[in-house]
Amino acid sequence: MRVKRLLSAVAAIALLPAVAQAEGELNIYNWGNYTSPEMIKKFEDTYNVKVTITDYDSNDTALAKVRAGGHGFDIVVPSANYVPIWVNEGLLLEARPDQMENFKNVDERWVNVPWDMGRDYTVPWQWGLTGITVDTSVYKGDINTSSIFLDPPAELVGKINVAPEMNDVLFATIRYFGGEWCTTDKEVLKKVRDKLVEAKPKWIAMDYGTIEKFASRDYAAAYYWNGAAMRAREKNTDVRFGFPKEGFPFFMDSVAILADAKNPENAKLFMNFIMDPENAAMISNFAKYSNGIKGSEAFMDPAMKDAPELVVPSEFQEAGAFLQSCAPEVNEFYAKIWTDVNK
Repeated sequence: MRVKRLLSAVAAIALLPAVAQAEGELNIYNWGNYTSPEMIKKFEDTYNVKVTITDYDSNDTALAKVRAGGHGFDIVVPSANYVPIWVNEGLLLEARPDQMENFKNVDERWVNVPWDMGRDYTVPWQWGLTGITVDTSVYKGDINTSSIFLDPPAELVGKINVAPEMNDVLFATIRYFGGEWCTTDKEVLKKVRDKLVEAKPKWIAMDYGTIEKFASRDYAAAYYWNGAAMRAREKNTDVRFGFPKEGFPFFMDSVAILADAKNPENAKLFMNFIMDPENAAMISNFAKYSNGIKGSEAFMDPAMKDAPELVVPSEFQEAGAFLQSCAPEVNEFYAKIWTDVNK
């Protein structure tokens, strides 16, 4: 009888939810001002896990930090075109999120993606696009063009911020000259390099933070991400977002677990947690981007449904393209241009 009771007790313990067994820490390395405090608190309270978030300002910054080792992070959130680099260098854990309970909530569009077919390593975080943000009290002309930051009108000179993200900037500039992403056309790339070097003195910054700077009117224009533009408009009603007719990049950032994570089980809990529609909606409601999780719309801010920053007008839909990974030799070309721009 005692043996039967003991076995019954063991079976009951095994059926207890993971929340009762999880504890400890989770260290997240993510883009700045991109993580919902509400969602993090819910995760901490649910699993008794203390979360620490460290910010970065670009894919290259994050990659360099983790390559150097000794970072102490469990989770990173790379953009789609960088995920293959992380995987090929053995920096990510093959966490198999496709086998997690909440993976059923991932929209089919984001399951078999080129950068992680079937999702062996990553789960969707947020996706959006890079375009033009303008304070229309300063400039009232056409904002649906990359000329805003490449050949800026006089009203905006010295008041433009450009995202410090190499691929986004080069994508728009290559398309500005009629080239295609991942091109190695030397004539096009020389034009790209010369234009960026010429334009940079007309910018005020290549900074990660823009929202508060538009609120204080320190910035009058930016080449930046659409979710941040919506947040800026909420603080400054003169802000408008433009879709460069020459071409603009879509992106998706995805959560991945680092191969040398100290808390891999807590990281897996976090992966599964953010694939729950209500939790994914918290992420979107904070940062104002779409998330790739089915059913999250029911919990999202109604203002996001028709937000002009998030809905691409029909006349500009053909101008957008997903930012894909380029071959290593192409990346070398682009890195040289970026070095010249940042001198």
